[in-house]
Amino acid sequence: MHSVLMIFLDGVGIGKEDYQANPFFKYGFKSFTDIFGGIPTLNNPVLKKNNSIIFPSDACLGIEGFPQSGTGQTSIFCGMNAAQYVGKHFGPYPYSTLIPVIEKENIFKAFISIGRKAFFANAYPKVFFDYLKSGKSRLSVTSLSSKLSGLKFNTSTDVRLGRALTAEITNERWNYKLGYKLGTIKPKTSARRLLKISKENSFTLYEYFMTDHLGHGRYDGDAQNLLAILDEFLFTILSELGEDTTLLVCSDHGNVEDISVKTHTLNPALTIASGRYAESLFNDIKDLTQIKPAIMKLFE
Repeated sequence: MHSVLMIFLDGVGIGKEDYQANPFFKYGFKSFTDIFGGIPTLNNPVLKKNNSIIFPSDACLGIEGFPQSGTGQTSIFCGMNAAQYVGKHFGPYPYSTLIPVIEKENIFKAFISIGRKAFFANAYPKVFFDYLKSGKSRLSVTSLSSKLSGLKFNTSTDVRLGRALTAEITNERWNYKLGYKLGTIKPKTSARRLLKISKENSFTLYEYFMTDHLGHGRYDGDAQNLLAILDEFLFTILSELGEDTTLLVCSDHGNVEDISVKTHTLNPALTIASGRYAESLFNDIKDLTQIKPAIMKLFE
């Protein structure tokens, strides 16, 4: 069975070759250098190696101002220009008029409607479920898409059983900030779990948002170590991707590629395609609105 694994990285663009402001140059990133032979830049945004391609996706979508997560993620997961729809970039949560669009058009529902299995691989801690029980409903586009499609939210039990991942890959922050005793796992182990999960579904999504926190200066840990964890995770995914799986790594806007500022950037969003249909995704995706239709095309 062919499957698509999407890894959504919040706030990762393609930036300048700057060894101070761009952490991919400052700290190194072997997922780029060892697999693609270099780091993508504004002057050299497309890198190809075997069945893997790094390329840019326009996140501005013809609307002035810095792209934001609410409209950017809706554009990705619903295949429409959400910023144009509401007349501005908006975030971090989706604009109110986008919620009916998300309910009807999100990519989970699209797969379910054609009889395919879709899965959101992230787990949520108890504080998230307490938030839902309180009657509050302000959710990110990914969480809202999952909820409105009738998918079950994964819990700490699913993490323990290897059926889901924490949003920070290693479980470490769940343990020391939230009091869980999940056991810290290596990024390589987490990546292999995600690859295993992806084989059980037609479409699997995993969301990683610590990059956006780092870009905004809200990350309270070691930036170099955070990127090293993500690097090992992505390197394992790219190196061990099965022949029946197509990988798409995408983002909603630039941010972490320029840590000289704490705002989003106007840079194109980082996009990586790997596996059997990488070339097809590369040919079909030029901006965020084309990601969903490019994926769905693989299952026609």
